[in-house]
Amino acid sequence: MHPCPVFKSPSSVFFLLVRARYEFLSLSGCRSNLVVAMSEALEPSSKRSRVETSDKEWRGAKHKRQTPQYRFSSFVKEQHKKNLFGVAFNYHVPDGEPTLVATVGSNRATVYECHTDGSLVVIRAYADAEANEDFYTCAWSYTSSGEALLAVAGARGVIRIIFPGCSLPDKTYTGHGNAINEVKFHPKDPSLLLSVAKDHALRLWNIETDTCVAIFGGVDGHRDEVLSGDFDLTGNWIMSCGMDHALKLWSMKDDKVVKTVAASKLYQPQATNRSFNTLSVHFPVFTTRKIHCNYVDCVRWFGQLLLSKSCDNTVSCWKPGSLTDTLDMVNRSTTDVSVIHRFDYNQCDIWYMRFSINYEQTLLAVGNQVGKIFLWDLLDVDPLKPRSCKPVLLSHPKCITAIRQTAFSKDGSILLCVCDDGSVWRWDRKKA
Repeated sequence: MHPCPVFKSPSSVFFLLVRARYEFLSLSGCRSNLVVAMSEALEPSSKRSRVETSDKEWRGAKHKRQTPQYRFSSFVKEQHKKNLFGVAFNYHVPDGEPTLVATVGSNRATVYECHTDGSLVVIRAYADAEANEDFYTCAWSYTSSGEALLAVAGARGVIRIIFPGCSLPDKTYTGHGNAINEVKFHPKDPSLLLSVAKDHALRLWNIETDTCVAIFGGVDGHRDEVLSGDFDLTGNWIMSCGMDHALKLWSMKDDKVVKTVAASKLYQPQATNRSFNTLSVHFPVFTTRKIHCNYVDCVRWFGQLLLSKSCDNTVSCWKPGSLTDTLDMVNRSTTDVSVIHRFDYNQCDIWYMRFSINYEQTLLAVGNQVGKIFLWDLLDVDPLKPRSCKPVLLSHPKCITAIRQTAFSKDGSILLCVCDDGSVWRWDRKKA
């Protein structure tokens, strides 16, 4: 039984779903037919009333479209044959260059090129010096000179910064008291790295000046292992979730956080004997345990909305506060949440199974524990009919183990998943 009812106001919900995508396209600089359609949907109430729209008008506003189809292309099995927990595409590759993707599992991080013939070709493999390391997560960014870098972390609580395309020495960051479950780079500042860990805390790092900028946790922080965290598209907000069933909103706009981030950019460790004064943030802006009744192991921003999942075979789309509240209106006294839609699937009642959404935020993909991928078209959601948005099922007779994470290439043409048997599976989008 869900702890919070699904909100059913068709016009308001439609407006929010459209606004979520419009905000993404505006912030990311995307230009497509979607921008035009969403701009029209966001016109003043004199042209489109989001409060008084009838059910019939609302249904008519949604154009019928076919969910994009993917076909199986290839798979590879890494030599260690152990669990692969993380996969991430490099969205910073210049146009015209091969698509790069990284996978992590055991004490290995492997970088592949995705060739146009559907194959995956290893271009670099990194093995940690500690045989008992078990990498869980990875994320891409780039240096001030434009060199690609890969952050990896896992069971030992150590963050490694690897430079796959050049001879720069690797970097190492320590501080977490236990395993690191996810790392994410800031969407606008490539030097800021977020890590979430088993020690109940989130840490913000500046990898240019090698400083721990802030620690989020403590008095009103998570009460158990933090499993996932994500920046919103503006970089102003962080949402975290974990084993305590809680989702917590943290502000990057807080004056103390802004000043500490600025100070970290000016810090010169070679010019002083003093260590950097790391900020402790004890109080999140907002906390809720109303969305899920079990471990919350993945959360992603969707405009001003959020997508989160637990080991209850459901991905929930929701927002803090009421449907009309902006994030700036949410505070520590806010207790309401608005659940807009639930994406149901099956055979996924184990934790640490992470979903993905594509770069344009139009597709959602999650794997289950028997090797199947559920794919939804987020442009085809009718909140009045929870079962109307049926997923496309991707499967292969040889893919039969748990899919720990999925990932889309930047243009959405490739969908990858990584599995418990050390295999990487590639699906390519069919051309229209």
